[in-house]
Amino acid sequence: MTAAPLILLAAGGTGGHLFPAEALGIELIRRGLRVRLATDSRALRYGGLFASEMIDVVPSETVRGRAPWSLAYTGVMLAAGIAVSLNLMRRLKPAAVVGFGGYPTLPPLLAARLSGVPGIVHEANAVLGRANRFLSNRVSAIATSLPGVLDRDPALSGKTTTVGTPMRPAILAAAAVKFVSPAPTGQLRVLVVGGSQGARVMADIVPDAIERLEPALWNRLILIQQVREEDMARVRAVYDRLNINAELAPFFSDLPVRLASSHLVVSRSGAGTVAELAAIGRPSILVPLPGSIDQDQFANAGILAQVNGALRIPQADFTPDRLAAEIAALAAEPERLTAMAAAARSVGRLDAAERLADLVMKVAGI
Repeated sequence: MTAAPLILLAAGGTGGHLFPAEALGIELIRRGLRVRLATDSRALRYGGLFASEMIDVVPSETVRGRAPWSLAYTGVMLAAGIAVSLNLMRRLKPAAVVGFGGYPTLPPLLAARLSGVPGIVHEANAVLGRANRFLSNRVSAIATSLPGVLDRDPALSGKTTTVGTPMRPAILAAAAVKFVSPAPTGQLRVLVVGGSQGARVMADIVPDAIERLEPALWNRLILIQQVREEDMARVRAVYDRLNINAELAPFFSDLPVRLASSHLVVSRSGAGTVAELAAIGRPSILVPLPGSIDQDQFANAGILAQVNGALRIPQADFTPDRLAAEIAALAAEPERLTAMAAAARSVGRLDAAERLADLVMKVAGI
């Protein structure tokens, strides 16, 4: 019996890269194909579709600076990764390789190019990331989450398809939960998250902002906040002193459920977070990560801000006074939260995994 075609998925070891890869993997398996994941060692801590026997760890390294020794080390690690990936191409004989961004995708997709295997990259951000930009001329097709990403680049736009961000089953389930606006004097459920690594700025700003709210609003708050271990004690001390109903943790494994139950989300604006807020349809206050070369998080937040589904606040303006004022204003206008939820949902795409799977099968000739 001939084995089903294999699609090799390549992704950096963070949730923003792994979750779309998992969603595509689930859809490809549903269609009768086999999948494996090529990634870095960070992915081993994630559960979900990819059991350890389905993962191939490939050496890689991010460009961390321009110092000669740093560039040399990155070059050596990427060369080692390409060698490992060439062996994977010979052993696995994939029908196609699909990359989801991050430097760990470079070795598998470069090895695919050298081996004559079709390559596809998926870009979740509103601007093309550095790894995907490098690979864009070396792959057969480019998939984007958002329209217009490559409209100004005719050489690439011709092989670009907008598919959306593939959503894992937990997000699709959460998207079925209708937004119910808070009662004028009822509970206000606020979720504060900071991305895969957490964000110190949330620990620095949010507790002080909560303290600036009227005491009547303290009694309404149900606060769930992602807090790094090193910040936990000081954040908890503020909420205990104010008698805030707060649940704090470094990581929430059931984040989709918590997103669905929230009236307001305060977050960074990574591509995965923005796509999930849109898919589920929840109001948000987004604080883009500053200082990135391509300002991808600022552009991502703009997708929701432009349709009035989110408030985008640059980190320089993200002060306790500003955040307290925004929370108080939204709490006083439940109908505004409802409108923001509907606006966010209007740009969400729930069929992205199917659309990307169609593209993969076309490129692979399956």
